Amino acid sequence: MVFQLKYLGMTLVEEPKGEELSAAAVKRIVATAKAGGKKLQKVTLKVSPRGIILYDSVSNQLIENVSIYRISYCTADKMHDKVFAYIAQSQRNETLECHAYLCTKRKVAQAVTLTVAQAFRVAFEFWQAAKEEKEKQVKCGSDGEAASSSQSESSASLGSTKGGEVATGDLLDLETGVKDHSGQDATHPAQNVSTENNNTVWELEDGVDEAFSRLAESRTNPQMLDIGVNPQDYNPEECLSPSNWDKADAEAADAEDAFGF
Repeated sequence: MVFQLKYLGMTLVEEPKGEELSAAAVKRIVATAKAGGKKLQKVTLKVSPRGIILYDSVSNQLIENVSIYRISYCTADKMHDKVFAYIAQSQRNETLECHAYLCTKRKVAQAVTLTVAQAFRVAFEFWQAAKEEKEKQVKCGSDGEAASSSQSESSASLGSTKGGEVATGDLLDLETGVKDHSGQDATHPAQNVSTENNNTVWELEDGVDEAFSRLAESRTNPQMLDIGVNPQDYNPEECLSPSNWDKADAEAADAEDAFGF
């Protein structure tokens, strides 16, 4: 899903989640943005189970690609109800960053929050499936290694070198099988299928699996992304329907400043 927002800025935070933590971070970001007096950058924010991709709305240049596995928290701020914010672990130095965006309406901020939460839930299922598949492959590799070792020893006792070569070949095939993103033996490549819905492509790059596992420990429910909003406060179907975004917010302020707050 794609949203047209304005980037407010970023600040570092100490914890991966928390309503008060994010509220304080958003307050700092908004204050800094207002003090700077500069025109906010218009961005296109695309949400998918892979994460958040940001583009400059004017130049269409890629700004950042944030893996869903590095996002630990997102919210529609209560004080600044048109602000969507998320906390993610930096890929560069693993610090925790809070990024904030100004939406056109409160419902849009809620919609982005819900969309990221839904994307996270799908991503978690993919991650779990990929992890289980990897564990199976490792187990098969261990069993194969043991069998190959036994075969090698038996062949060696007969003075044959061929058995050792076969054992080495089996190990290489198993290793290739673990690394192969198609999830199949290298000698039997998979047919050309859509990788978007193929959970084997969700094998995580170095560092992301560890980061995701570490952030999972901080969540209230490891399978769900903490979103810092009460589901009773809004109607999810209404928030996720673009046709409702143009309706006036019931609690909208009578006067707004240049930033739309």
